[in-house]
Amino acid sequence: MAITASLGRWQLSRAAQKQAMQAAMDSRMAQAPLTVPQLLAQLSPPRTPDADALTDATTDPLLHRQVALEGRWLADRTVFLDNRQMHGRPGFYVLTPLQLDDDKRSVVMVQRGWVPRNFEDRTRLPELRTKSGAVQVLGRVAARPARLYEFDTSGNGTRASAIRQNLDLVTFGAETGLPILPLSVVQTSGDADDGLLRDWPAVDSGVDKHYGYAFQWFGLCALVAILYVWFQLIRRFLRPRSQPSA
Repeated sequence: MAITASLGRWQLSRAAQKQAMQAAMDSRMAQAPLTVPQLLAQLSPPRTPDADALTDATTDPLLHRQVALEGRWLADRTVFLDNRQMHGRPGFYVLTPLQLDDDKRSVVMVQRGWVPRNFEDRTRLPELRTKSGAVQVLGRVAARPARLYEFDTSGNGTRASAIRQNLDLVTFGAETGLPILPLSVVQTSGDADDGLLRDWPAVDSGVDKHYGYAFQWFGLCALVAILYVWFQLIRRFLRPRSQPSA
């Protein structure tokens, strides 16, 4: 009982932490979008490539902030992340580097949207309509593209291909020679005729699952208590009465 009750209380404490994280995320997403100079100022001093940055909304002031970027697409460096779903359909997440106008030495990896894949030819790239001139992109700051399990973690087999299972920003920057910033931007609005879907999942800290786990642990604690009372107390009083007289 003590163990299960302590585990339930621990899940409640985790839920409180996730509530604080959710409040921080909601507060940041409600703020005015950052401009490119403001974004670059937030990144000074530069983050080290191996730093585990942009992972906690309670401590990082950039994560989930709205940003308004101006620049030019580097369409020849577009990457298609395979095995991504939207509305239950398999397809690609489309990521394209955006060279910022305010700082030519800075490139942001933008998660532009989702496109369905060709089931007849899995290696065929979908056709995209990408503007060649200056564009404005409105989105929110994200840590890095979500990773899926892959057998070949070295990436040697997919490094030369535009279709990839995962994308590491540091490795991709070294591969292409682009000065990619240590963050990505999830595009929330853009050209309506580019053929991309942007029905991204809502940003959720997952507090509900901790309440569910806490309910399970407290329920198990109650079950142990009920079983103990039944077998150790009630059964002892019922057993003599049920025995036949000599």
